[in-house]
Amino acid sequence: MSAHISIRSKKDRLRYTISFELFFTLLLMLLGTWVTKRQAADLGLLVALLTAKAMIINLLYNLLFDKMDVRAGRIPTQRKVSGRIAHALGLEFSLAVTSLPIYMWWLEYSFFQALMTNFLLILLAMIYTFLFSWSYDHLFPVRQSNIVDPV
Repeated sequence: MSAHISIRSKKDRLRYTISFELFFTLLLMLLGTWVTKRQAADLGLLVALLTAKAMIINLLYNLLFDKMDVRAGRIPTQRKVSGRIAHALGLEFSLAVTSLPIYMWWLEYSFFQALMTNFLLILLAMIYTFLFSWSYDHLFPVRQSNIVDPV
């Protein structure tokens, strides 16, 4: 194994986070207005709030997860399926815990309604996170130097 594994730059992390949230916001707006029957403006403000929160959590979570990979001698952009599943689950759990009170307040949902909404969004977001991250890593790989094949 090599002495150094390169990870994404701050600029690359910002590009990842902005593109991740932009595409997910569009998806949520389309599905959200259809499912909740609420006006796009009302839902748009909620999505903007949740997106801002998610961007901050996303930046921090991905940095910490990459550093954890490096400590274990793994190249973050070459995660196996199991690593990608763990990544998606952890990110979505972090987002869910911080989103539940917002759904209850903004949508005037009961705890159970907010929990079910959160559960459905978590399923959607995990699938989206897995597919987006995998695609992003293939479109924008981080060049490695002096790396032994990570089999």
